Amino acid sequence: MYNLLKGKRGIIFGALDENSIAWKTAERVHEEGGLFVLSNAPASIRMGTIDELAQKTGSQIIPADATSVVDLEILVDEAVKILGGKIDFVLHSIGMSVNVRKGNDYTNQNYDYTEKGWNVSAVSFHKVMQVLYKKDAMNEWGSIVALSYMAAQRVFPDYNDMADNKAYLESIARSFGYFFGRDKKVRGKYNFTIANGNKSRSSSQRFWGVCCFFRKNVTSG
Repeated sequence: MYNLLKGKRGIIFGALDENSIAWKTAERVHEEGGLFVLSNAPASIRMGTIDELAQKTGSQIIPADATSVVDLEILVDEAVKILGGKIDFVLHSIGMSVNVRKGNDYTNQNYDYTEKGWNVSAVSFHKVMQVLYKKDAMNEWGSIVALSYMAAQRVFPDYNDMADNKAYLESIARSFGYFFGRDKKVRGKYNFTIANGNKSRSSSQRFWGVCCFFRKNVTSG
């Protein structure tokens, strides 16, 4: 490896087990010398094997519900303290559709489920960015990356309400990315994956684009 991320600090959301994009990204960031904290919802931490990733990468886990601004504020404060400085990169690898899990078709949604999935999959990205923005927690030329899917821009009927969630997430990346870039010189981006929205986890083969983004954008800062 080339230590391309040596000295860079980050937060990685969403690692559940070794099949997660966030898990594979964390491994590569570690191999390239990056330091980071891992975060996921408390229930996901109990259900998954993130402890193994933390041990492998020498990282600390900070539980946080990404839909809770209070949790995110605590997370960012703790991350800056643990890592010894402001953040250079953030990966938002969070997504969930209750309608998909319950087998509800796009034409037969339970709107309580729709709102919950929208909050988790899309609005959480705005909350993450807003907390980082207000706390001035990002270094200049840092990058904040979320994962999207082509169904945000094309018709994939079986992707269900996740297509709407990803379209909303992309809009957040563009809009908040403008303010972060203008005011903080920080990049807010989304990166396409080919993950199947009907699964709660993404294949380990689908993480490379995120690593390439970090290598291209974070290392230049």
